[in-house]
Amino acid sequence: MFQMICLKILRFYQKFLSPLKPAACRYYPSCSEYALWQFQKKNFFLAFFSTFFRVLRCNPFFKGGFDYPRVSKNFYPINLCFKPIFLAKKQLCFLYIPYKNKSFYLIKIIFKRTNQ
Repeated sequence: MFQMICLKILRFYQKFLSPLKPAACRYYPSCSEYALWQFQKKNFFLAFFSTFFRVLRCNPFFKGGFDYPRVSKNFYPINLCFKPIFLAKKQLCFLYIPYKNKSFYLIKIIFKRTNQ
């Protein structure tokens, strides 16, 4: 429940408040996008504290740069085939780049679909 509230607040901020101010985030992805990913992939408390410390680091005293969220994930072998969604305008893909034991960097990629 708290996660859904935070996600709605973040989406409201990204859609209505963020366009009103200049782009000043020192990191990629932006702090609001980082928070959105954290709340989508982690439990509320871990996401809150990760986001809180990220926002504290986003100031002129830190260098900035690339700071992808780190998430833990257990991968299980599955033998399922899924049909692609042909009507979607964009395809979303999350990449899990290994960081440490069962810990990964999370990278989001959005592809535009082409009509074939």
